[in-house]
Amino acid sequence: MNDNRRQSKIGDVESVSGNTISVKLSDNIQSTLPVIDGIVYRVGQVGSFLKIQLGYANLFGIVTEMGATAVPDYVREMERDGGMPVHNNRWMKLLLVGEQVGKKFERGITQFPTSGDSVHIVTIDDLEVIYGDVGNSDALSIGNISVSESLDAKIDLGKLLTRHCAIVGSTGAGKSNAVSIIIERIAQKVEFRSSRILLIDPHGEYNEALKTYSKVFKINAEEGLADELYVPFWALSFDELISSFESHLSDSQREYVRDAVLKRKIQSAQNMELDITAERISEDSPIPFSLKKLWFDLDDFERQTFQVRGDFSSLLPVEIAGDASNLISNKYPIPSTTNTSPYLNTRAQSLLKFLDGVRNKLLNQQYNFLYNPQSLSPNEAGVIPDGKDLDDLFVEWFAHDHPVTILDLSEVPSEIKTSVSGTILKIIYDALFWGQNLPVGGKQQPLLAVLEEAHSYLKAGEDSISSRIVQKIAKEGRKYGCGLLLVTQRPSELDETVLSQCGSLIALRMTNSKDRGHVSAAVQDELQSIIDLLPSLRIGEALITGEAVKIPSRVKFHKIAHAPKSEDPDVVKQWKKERPQNGEYKELVSKWRNQKLN
Repeated sequence: MNDNRRQSKIGDVESVSGNTISVKLSDNIQSTLPVIDGIVYRVGQVGSFLKIQLGYANLFGIVTEMGATAVPDYVREMERDGGMPVHNNRWMKLLLVGEQVGKKFERGITQFPTSGDSVHIVTIDDLEVIYGDVGNSDALSIGNISVSESLDAKIDLGKLLTRHCAIVGSTGAGKSNAVSIIIERIAQKVEFRSSRILLIDPHGEYNEALKTYSKVFKINAEEGLADELYVPFWALSFDELISSFESHLSDSQREYVRDAVLKRKIQSAQNMELDITAERISEDSPIPFSLKKLWFDLDDFERQTFQVRGDFSSLLPVEIAGDASNLISNKYPIPSTTNTSPYLNTRAQSLLKFLDGVRNKLLNQQYNFLYNPQSLSPNEAGVIPDGKDLDDLFVEWFAHDHPVTILDLSEVPSEIKTSVSGTILKIIYDALFWGQNLPVGGKQQPLLAVLEEAHSYLKAGEDSISSRIVQKIAKEGRKYGCGLLLVTQRPSELDETVLSQCGSLIALRMTNSKDRGHVSAAVQDELQSIIDLLPSLRIGEALITGEAVKIPSRVKFHKIAHAPKSEDPDVVKQWKKERPQNGEYKELVSKWRNQKLN
C-alpha cells in the first residue's frame, strides 16, 4: 500500500445492507484530522464523502451517521448479551451513491463491497473526479462545493427542467439569490437562443436582479421599467370567472349564467369568423365576449316589468335608457306592491345581488388588468378591435428579445391572486399542450415556469385552479416541454403530490422542524438524516439532491450582482419627508369611494 493510501485509510467495511454500509474505524487512527499532501481532512463529518477501493474501481458513499447511532444492531446485541464492550465512537454509516472506474464517475452502483474492504478519506483529487467530470457542456455552474471552494458546483439543466425542482428554505436563507443565479446562468448561455423562462413573482422581488435578461409585466407599470400586465377575463374558465366575483349562486342560477356565457361565446366566434364550429365551443373556451353586455342583458331581464302578470308580450317600455358600456341599468316602471300593474318578471332568476357585485368589480380600477384588458377588450358584439386575439398576448409575453418573462403580481388584489396565478399557468400550459407539434409548442421550445412563494397559492388540500394546474404540470409537463421550479419557505404547506414529483431538491437553511420533516419525506430514506444539517447551513448554502446533480452535494451559491429585494416602502426615506397637506386625505377618501387609483 502506498503512503497516501496508508494515510487515507480510516477503517473497514463491517456489514452491507443494500446500499447502506456499516464502517468500523481502525483502532490505529492517530488523529481525526489527518494531513494528506499538506491538506487537513476531518474524519466522520455527516454529509462528507468516503470511498471504498475495489481493485480498479472506487465506490463513493456519503456519511449519514457517526458514533453511537451508527452502531449495527447485531453489535448492540453482543454488548447487551455480555460480550466485549463497544466503542460507540468508532462507527459510521455510509450511503453508497456512485462509483469511479478509471477517471470516470457514474452515479449508481454496479458492484458492492464485502466485509473487510478498506474505507478511505475522499481527497481533493477524488472530488475533482466526481465534480470535474460533468459530462455535459450545458451544465450550469451555480456555486462552489462547500468542502472545496476550488470546485465548481454544477447542475444538469435538462434534468432540472424536465424532472422539476423545488427550492426550499427559511426566510433570509438565500432562496431568491439561488433562483436568480440559476436563471442568470441559463440566460447567459448565448447558444440558448430559444430559451423561455416564465417567472411568476408575487412580490416584485426580481425586477432589478434580472433586469438585464428579462422583460417585466406589471399592473400600473412605470414607463420604461415594465410593460402593462393584463390577463383577459374571457380566457378564464367559467368557474374561475364566476369565483372572481366572490358570489354565491345556486346551482340553477349558475347554470343560467353558464348558458348565457356560452351563447355569447358562440356568437362572438361567428362575429370574429373564428375557425371553430359551434359544437366545439364550451363555456370554458378562450373566446372573447363582452362582459359588460352580458351584465347589462342579465340585469335588464331581472328589472323588466309587465302590464299583465305572466303575459310576456305586455312588457312595459323603458322609462330611462341605460348604457352597457358605462354599466348603467335600464329603468322600468316600478312594480306595484299590491296585486296590480306593473308586475314583476316572474321568470327572473333573482340575480340582482350577484349582478351588483359584478358591476362593483368592473368599476374597481384594481381589476382593470382582468376585466378591461386593454387591446384585448372585446366590444359589445364580442369582437376585439384591430383583429387582435390571444396569440398577440403570447407574442408580447414570449416573442421578445429576452429569455426571461417576469409577471409581477405585486399589484394584483390578494383575494384573486391565487386565481390569476392559476389562470396564467393554465392559459400557457394549454397553449403548450395543444401546440406541442408546432415550433412554439412545448416540445420544440420548452418552457421553465418558476413559481415564487409557491405555498401561497399551492396549499395542500386546496381545490383551486392554481393547485390543479400545477399538479397537472408536475405529473405530465415533462412530456410536453414544461418544467417547474417551485420556490417556498413553507414546504409543509405545499401539496405533497407536487413536492414528490420534483426530481431535484435544493434545500437551504431551514429552522422549522415541521418544514424539515416535510422535506425529509421527499428525499430517499437513507438521506433523511442529512436533512438534520439544514439548521446549521450558512446563508446561501444548500443541500442539493436528486437528478440535477451527479451526487448529493453541499453547495455555496454564487452571489447575484443585484440582490433581489421586495418593493416594500422605504420607511426611513419616506419618514424623512415633510408631512403631507391635510387636503390629501380628502382626495384619498374620494379615490376610495370611487375605487380609482388615478
